[in-house]
Amino acid sequence: MTERKKLAIKPASEQTEAPAIKKKGRGWEISEKRLDALHDRARDMRRHASPAHKALAAKFAKADFGRYSFKRFAVVGSAIVDFNCHQLGMAIVIDEEDTPEALINRRDKSLESVGIRVMHLRAQDVLENMDAVLERITLGMRKRIGDKREGQREHRQRSTPKDRYSNDRSDRHEGDRR
Repeated sequence: MTERKKLAIKPASEQTEAPAIKKKGRGWEISEKRLDALHDRARDMRRHASPAHKALAAKFAKADFGRYSFKRFAVVGSAIVDFNCHQLGMAIVIDEEDTPEALINRRDKSLESVGIRVMHLRAQDVLENMDAVLERITLGMRKRIGDKREGQREHRQRSTPKDRYSNDRSDRHEGDRR
């Protein structure tokens, strides 16, 4: 008789790289069935949110972040994060006491490998000291905006003038006219 397979989280030392981004599974290497299950779980989490999550969501609804917005219980790859700002590549996770440490480490490693920064907030801090939490989120957003701008600046410096559109006609043949 064969032994039944069991779902288990591997220790961080045995973890492989994050899933490669491919065409399958809306950009990730995830089956449609698994992705649908994740979206159903996220929908259920939105319906039955914790008090800390509800309080932070209410603050986000009133806040004006300009062109940046946070989506509640967003599915990012094979992870569900409490709040996700796609434009910044930033995720906010409210840590409850009952969340397994192995799951947190695995999710963070997967998200950071594709360039998404994860900010952890304690549920107790969200409920007791909202102003400090909002200040920390604002500072995190500013840092992430600065990181994005620096990355763009470095990209522009690395690219050669031939990579960009130019009116340089020296590389054209004598008979070519455009």
